[in-house]
Amino acid sequence: QVQLVESGGGLVQAGGSLRLSCAASGSTLNRYSIGWFRQAPGKAREGVSCISRIDDATYSADSVKDRFTISRDNAKNTVYLQMNSLKPEDTAVYYCAANVARRCALGMNAPYWGQGTQVTVSS
Repeated sequence: QVQLVESGGGLVQAGGSLRLSCAASGSTLNRYSIGWFRQAPGKAREGVSCISRIDDATYSADSVKDRFTISRDNAKNTVYLQMNSLKPEDTAVYYCAANVARRCALGMNAPYWGQGTQVTVSS
């Protein structure tokens, strides 16, 4: 069973960048498809980006495409979310999640979740 821990959140001005990390223990992350999700206060959780187990194919929501990049470092057993050109509407708690599906999907069902990391973008 994999355990996930997110880090890298914080307060940043609009236009700035952050890199979130999702570190795994208990198993190797390359056995899983990984998704990044976010939830802002009063809003539903949404899938942001994901990376597939079978071939590392990635998918991103239209709202973050060309600004956010998901990647996997197997040597560090970590998945990253590089977030550039941040906007106030990106403010949310960001979570990573894992499942064993061959291919990921935005908003995928996942049995394994991290505790979340807060991202706040000021205008």
